Amino acid sequence: MTNASRAALALTVAVPLSIVLACLPGPAPIPAREALTILASGLGLASPPSDPALATVVLGIRASRAVLAYAVGAGLALAGTAFQGILRNPLADPFTLGVSTGAAFGASLALALGLSAPAVLPLADPLPFFGLLGALAALLAVLALARSGRELRRETLVLAGVVTATFLSACIALLKALDESSVSGIVFWIMGSFQGRGWGHVLVYLPYLALGSTIILAQARELDLLSLGSAQARLLGLNADRSRLLLLVAASLLSGAAVAVSGVIGFVGLVVPHLVRRIQGAEHGPLALNAALLGGLLLLWSDVLARTLLPGGVELPVGVLTALLGGPFFCLLLKRRAEAA
Repeated sequence: MTNASRAALALTVAVPLSIVLACLPGPAPIPAREALTILASGLGLASPPSDPALATVVLGIRASRAVLAYAVGAGLALAGTAFQGILRNPLADPFTLGVSTGAAFGASLALALGLSAPAVLPLADPLPFFGLLGALAALLAVLALARSGRELRRETLVLAGVVTATFLSACIALLKALDESSVSGIVFWIMGSFQGRGWGHVLVYLPYLALGSTIILAQARELDLLSLGSAQARLLGLNADRSRLLLLVAASLLSGAAVAVSGVIGFVGLVVPHLVRRIQGAEHGPLALNAALLGGLLLLWSDVLARTLLPGGVELPVGVLTALLGGPFFCLLLKRRAEAA
């Protein structure tokens, strides 16, 4: 059994265990045995609890939040893997091409226009859809700026992404300056959080996760060829521009939908693929799978830490926490890589 297979097996076992354990802590004191019984009742393995309020806390709040955190982490890590393979740059992530910034701008615009719905009506909330539209609009702008003739070059993609992200960041700042009443909502959204999210947000996100992950995992061989360079990929019979465009759209769907339901959460799409690549190599099939599994676990436990670290039920934005933890860790990885070279 290869290192990648062993890692995939261990991570797969850890996923359901972690989701269950993540439902136990919280500001409401619920004994672990009772919380586990409530989870079992949700699966039809035990009788419903006598207190429906406890079931609401465990099944309606904690379980949905844990599932959403895992799904978003998996999507961000998978998108980061695709972006790094497309751009042949281990430092690329969903922010590199301005996709995450586009989603943040779309959500910020909805907040500034007062279009957000109550948290109890996530399926009727236009906020996620504005975020997704912003991500796709940012991708279209990057593709339009980066296209040279009929060819998409990775160097121009990165430059176009930097320009687009800078422009959209300025637009977000302008929205905050023009509408002071929406500043707190926009700032909270940009910091990233799963507070107030529920099963409706899971339902909003899952179709994009399923579509994007299916395309990226199915295109793993094409990612391997693209990582050799466009010329080599064409010599091996690959339509490089078509594959690159398809992967860009899939990764952008994952990134945009993730930002749309959780706000901006950085470093997961950057650190996780880089770490998995160092452990098991750069073959994109097992790399994408294990990056998704590990990314989900990382964000799940980051969210648990964010909501339990401070007393009195006060929460930290999980995007801030991932940046605080991921920044120094990634600097350490880069330092070790430089020393090894």
